[in-house]
Amino acid sequence: MSSKKSYPRYFRIEAARLTTERGHSIAEASRSLGVEYRILRRWRQQSSDDPGHSFPGKSRLKATDEELRRLKRKLDRVKEERDSLKKSWPALRRIRDGISVHL
Repeated sequence: MSSKKSYPRYFRIEAARLTTERGHSIAEASRSLGVEYRILRRWRQQSSDDPGHSFPGKSRLKATDEELRRLKRKLDRVKEERDSLKKSWPALRRIRDGISVHL
């Protein structure tokens, strides 16, 4: 049974800030906050990688990730339209050439 504990965004930001701006070691901060060392180390790394967008949560995405998601959806839609036209192309060609086939 997994007992994965969830911490709010503000807590993770402040915990990472303890180790970067306030000069506490990761081990010191992890003991005082009751957070595992490896978790606090990961938070610090995530915070230093992209400070403005650290810990976005499940529903909030970075602007670049949101744009990527939008473009993937658009690409899927265009592929479906293309495949639909490919399937109907022989019938359209027969109509264009004046050949009418009734089934």
